[in-house]
Amino acid sequence: MQEIRFHGRGGQGAVIGSEVLAQAFFLEEKYVQAFPAFGVERRGAPVTAFCRVDDKHIHLRNQIYTPDHVVVLDSSLLKTGSVTQGLKKNGTIVVNGKRPPQHYQQMLGDDYQVFVVDAALIAVTNRLGSPANPIVNTAILGAFSKATGLVGIEAVEKAIAAYVPLQMENNCRAARTAYEKVDRG
Repeated sequence: MQEIRFHGRGGQGAVIGSEVLAQAFFLEEKYVQAFPAFGVERRGAPVTAFCRVDDKHIHLRNQIYTPDHVVVLDSSLLKTGSVTQGLKKNGTIVVNGKRPPQHYQQMLGDDYQVFVVDAALIAVTNRLGSPANPIVNTAILGAFSKATGLVGIEAVEKAIAAYVPLQMENNCRAARTAYEKVDRG
């Protein structure tokens, strides 16, 4: 089983991102779960969402405390320390950030594999949200696909088409662009 935890801020699409990722895995005939952590749901407040995937039925029904992978939709959340809490050694962190991967790697330590993509720029370029509040979830899913190899970009695009019908082409283009631009350094 692979467990993925999303960290974002309200309005960035972390919850929908976890659901679209689960749909992509489902399209590849995997068993999945996707769910948010409920709390203060308001624009800009920290949000956590979860996704599990396996080749067999998943019987767990709790939050993910020791993820294999972490997806960070807002790099300012890296300063809180909660992003890496419980993350398994050699776990993957996919960050929406403007700085080179080495910057985040130094911040987070050598226990993790850090991948970076400027999902905000990709979202704004594709008119997803506004420059002040870009919706980065579909772009970060493309980066996750490339960084982990757990799910194909084609399945991500199909899941976006099925789950996010508004601006479908822009969202698919954002995912594909992030897939092509994600950087490990």
